[in-house]
Amino acid sequence: MRHGEVENPEGVLYGRLPGYHLSELGRKMADRVAEHLAPRDITYVCASPLERAQETAAPIAKAHGLDLDTDERLIEAENVFQGKTFGVGDGALQRPGNWKHLVNPFRPSWGEPYVDQVVRMMGALNAAKDRARGHEAVLVSHQLPVWIVRSYVERRRLWHDPRKRQCTLASLTSFTYLGDKIVSVGYSEPAIDLVPAHLRAGAQPQKGGGTQGKAFGA
Repeated sequence: MRHGEVENPEGVLYGRLPGYHLSELGRKMADRVAEHLAPRDITYVCASPLERAQETAAPIAKAHGLDLDTDERLIEAENVFQGKTFGVGDGALQRPGNWKHLVNPFRPSWGEPYVDQVVRMMGALNAAKDRARGHEAVLVSHQLPVWIVRSYVERRRLWHDPRKRQCTLASLTSFTYLGDKIVSVGYSEPAIDLVPAHLRAGAQPQKGGGTQGKAFGA
């Protein structure tokens, strides 16, 4: 699961910075998904250590009478633009000193290598599979790591256009195992009616740019 909306009035790329919590709308998203998942056979709930992920996972764990676990491997991807505004046509991209970080979109040169994200996310998935074997687990992470591990499992290239990630706020990307092998991937959006249109999967940047850019790395 990707976490819900974050309180971020300054529109910075918060990355791994502490202190970024769910907004009121984000808490409603978390509650909605918890309600959606209440009938499921969930025996393990785990989240990234960042506040927004912990706060998203908490209602799900509570609904199933489970303790919430934490796995560092579910954390947001590293990004050199962390703490900066990162819109299209404004912010960090307008500063020539930052252009050196944009030379290789295939690695990518501005942050944690995609391959490294695959390794840690697959490790977290396999650990959860073992903890909940025969049942279901919920892991709460962040847009980029979720999309990258899905792309790997579905055998797509890892480099991509961030605007085309199918990973809306509070969405569920589901991996089904048969034994120790992933046999299918699903995607659903239980809280889609709560997600502003410009933040939905595949949304294009608004004129002037900021909103989609501010969602990068969320």
